[in-house]
Amino acid sequence: MIASLNGRILDIEPHGLTVDLGGVGLLVHVPARLRDEAQRGHTIFLHTRLIVRETELSLYGFATREERDFFDLLLGVNGIGPRLALSVLSTLNPAAIRRAVFNEQDEVLNRVPGVGKKTAQKIVLHLQDKIANVDGLEPMAALDDVDTQVLEALTGMGFSVVEAQAALQIIPRDTPQDVEERLRVALGYFNRP
Repeated sequence: MIASLNGRILDIEPHGLTVDLGGVGLLVHVPARLRDEAQRGHTIFLHTRLIVRETELSLYGFATREERDFFDLLLGVNGIGPRLALSVLSTLNPAAIRRAVFNEQDEVLNRVPGVGKKTAQKIVLHLQDKIANVDGLEPMAALDDVDTQVLEALTGMGFSVVEAQAALQIIPRDTPQDVEERLRVALGYFNRP
């Protein structure tokens, strides 16, 4: 089992990185955010998972152990293979997945390319019990109706779910429970220098 690797980025591929490991170039499938931030020639450390199939060996890499843990949890959902699990982690960070699961918001997962309504529901049902039992994956506070509307407004404006979740996190606790006011404050997140 290859649990991690540390090497120099040789090339950036459409769905991953080619990493030089002792003179051998390994193709490692990584989430889109990690691939977009990668730079040729730089050294990278990845937490990895090797997937063995009859006809291929595929290596998947993640910036954090938490992402790899979520990848493993998603693979346990009936009908989700490594590519779809990677698509989920390319669209949503672990905090957004955790929040969607604990708030039973399958519509958030449904926004992931390749994840339909039934698959999103399966993910929520499968992960509800599992997340609480994994170290460091405690429940996050539930979104109330006002913040759910703000999240929907932000994603409707074209922001990703991850960006919208981050914007919600900066809203001060004493901000009035008014959708328009909370949306105005959340939009300030995107105007920061």
